[in-house]
Amino acid sequence: MDNTGTSTAGVQTLLRGLAIINAVDKGHHDLKSIGEFTGITRSTTHRLAAALVEQRYLRYSHGEGYTLGSRLMELGARALESTSLLSLARPVLQKLAHFTLDTVHLAVCEDDEVLYLDKINSQRGLEMRSRIGTRMPLPLTGIGKALLLNHSEEEWRTLFLRYCREDALEDFMTKMRTYARDGYAFDLEENEPTIRCVAAPVFDASNTLVAAISVASTTTYMSLERMRELTPFVQACAGEISQELGWSKQQKHQR
Repeated sequence: MDNTGTSTAGVQTLLRGLAIINAVDKGHHDLKSIGEFTGITRSTTHRLAAALVEQRYLRYSHGEGYTLGSRLMELGARALESTSLLSLARPVLQKLAHFTLDTVHLAVCEDDEVLYLDKINSQRGLEMRSRIGTRMPLPLTGIGKALLLNHSEEEWRTLFLRYCREDALEDFMTKMRTYARDGYAFDLEENEPTIRCVAAPVFDASNTLVAAISVASTTTYMSLERMRELTPFVQACAGEISQELGWSKQQKHQR
């Protein structure tokens, strides 16, 4: 079956929707003005604008007409935060990668999952399945556990049982209490056989846990002894990024 026509129509609809958002951004707030600016027929403009209002990309009021919606504000704020975080974290991630020779990650929590924002590959020739932009369950990865350190025990429990066997819950909870107390997290092959990692949380100026970093390798290079040795350095690197985001060491004792 040839889906070329369907795909083309979908792309055209998307581009028209974006053109309408652009028109509103340029100061066109009624259907006639938007249609004249975009060259889209009035009926199609009305249909697409209504869909954009429903999805919160646009707002409509009788007094103002169409204006940009709250969804765009959310996406803009998130993009700004991510861009800032990436640029501030990169030099620290490079230092961590150079020091350890292992794979380094930066990630945030989104919709109860780990979202990988950055990755520096191992200098040992090892390849891991993580990719920038991919997601993983929070309780299965070291970096995900680091992102959970400020969550409640009930949230730990709920997330763990969503992905894992109940008979492993108590061991997970015991480890998480230790991690939360000491400010780090380990992945001890829970996510991928032979892969271990050390992770630490990143905080912003309001003392909110906003991201985490990790260094990962195979068990050949990541013994438990080395993991313990690396923990203070990974925490220090996370602290450097936190300070770039406005966090201060004094806030550490307020958590």
